[in-house]
Amino acid sequence: MEETTSTSNKAAMEPAKEQAKASTEPTKAEPRRAYGTAKTENLQDSGLWRILLPGFVLICCALLFAIPLGILVPLFLQSIDSTSPTGPHALNLLWLWISMAVVEILVAIIVIQGFRKIFFTQAGNYRR
Repeated sequence: MEETTSTSNKAAMEPAKEQAKASTEPTKAEPRRAYGTAKTENLQDSGLWRILLPGFVLICCALLFAIPLGILVPLFLQSIDSTSPTGPHALNLLWLWISMAVVEILVAIIVIQGFRKIFFTQAGNYRR
């Protein structure tokens, strides 16, 4: 009785094995193509980009503060100066230069925090 049971189990298992084997093998109708030459390329990283990219971003962040403030500070100082050629009319614009400087600093802080999260935290994750 055991022999007939084991024989029927073997017969039932063979089509399942063939089906599993057929599903894992690539079909003969599809041609196999290799894209790229990863086996021949030197994928070693020198690590120089980990210094240059954050350095470039740091310089751009400093310029993000310096350029607008370099324009707004002389305008602010000119509006305070009573001997300026614009006269007393420039004093009315004092609030404008102060509010523009505050808005510029807030926007720059938000942008710099985003760049810090993107460029300064990820570069340290790839150390060897």
